[in-house]
Amino acid sequence: MNKIISISEAVDKVKDGMTIMVGGFLANGTPERLIDALVEKGVKNLTLICNDTGFPDRGVGKMVVAKQFKRIIVSHIGTNPETANQMNSGETIVELVPQGTLAERVRCAGTGLGGVYTPTGIGTEVEIGKEKKVINGVEYILELPLKADVALLFGSAVDKKGNIVYNKTMKNFNPIMAMAADTVIVDAEKVVEIGEIDPENVMTSGIFVDYIVGGDM
Repeated sequence: MNKIISISEAVDKVKDGMTIMVGGFLANGTPERLIDALVEKGVKNLTLICNDTGFPDRGVGKMVVAKQFKRIIVSHIGTNPETANQMNSGETIVELVPQGTLAERVRCAGTGLGGVYTPTGIGTEVEIGKEKKVINGVEYILELPLKADVALLFGSAVDKKGNIVYNKTMKNFNPIMAMAADTVIVDAEKVVEIGEIDPENVMTSGIFVDYIVGGDM
């Protein structure tokens, strides 16, 4: 199966009302070309799962500015004032999740777990409305998995089977999001032939990747 598709073919797989995951940490490791194409397409009423909302002119922040999200699930929004504006006006629902909890909720979806018990958030607004349990004398919150219709990733080098290498901290949320979506699309900085990536260096196996947007496409 040829997994390489064009940017337009990739964004056509994102429909109004879908839930999308986007890799990256403050836009580092975010598939900027796919974000730009989604802004141009004007897809709307999306739910976003991401570490943050980037900046107004970088990362998923560009989609926030274009008002393409009805709900945002992130660990912080401080670098994008537009997110706070939309949250305060009631235009967009923003769910703030502790960063480690966010990662574990995504990981739970990817590994087929029903949730994770964490003490993070006990005694704060984070615990409101959630099931709690005392284990060995410690109180925990049950946090449920986060899954997406589509995950949009960025890879430094990707072979034609979809095996991915991330450059340094670009790894961040990309590997766990690759396991937690129905459709996974990676924007490759460079596409290489099968066998060019040492198996020991593969950070996301091609078995998780459905489509590749190749280097110069």
